[in-house]
Amino acid sequence: MSIKMVALTFFVFCSLFTVTTDSFAQTKDQEAVGQAVEKLRLLMISPDKAKLEALASDDLSYGHSGGKIENKAAFVEALTSGTSDFVSIELADQSVTVVDNTALVRHKLMGETLDKGKPGQVKLSVLLVWIKQKGNWKLLARQAVKI
Repeated sequence: MSIKMVALTFFVFCSLFTVTTDSFAQTKDQEAVGQAVEKLRLLMISPDKAKLEALASDDLSYGHSGGKIENKAAFVEALTSGTSDFVSIELADQSVTVVDNTALVRHKLMGETLDKGKPGQVKLSVLLVWIKQKGNWKLLARQAVKI
């Protein structure tokens, strides 16, 4: 094999490796948003009013798969009162896209519920919109659909 062929092969290999590893690398903002999503997941299972209020934007628009829309106060109240009671939540197929100070998160949510004492299961596809305010990622909007 000639030197040119070896060099070309090496260049192609390195280029492919760089593209592959870069596609899996997350930015600091993507990591921070992922951490915020995990905080939200845990707070939906074990609600804490102050922590939920700190995580949600004052302008929150929280859409349920059945069409109900809640503002920040109603979202926090539903979780802390037990009206919306998650026993467990698993997230899958999550993607995080950050554009400036806005992040779009899509994932599948599977969960066990105990709303008003009645056991149930949910399987949802969810879109979350996060906004960076004063250095913190806040949940601005959420919309879920049944799958």
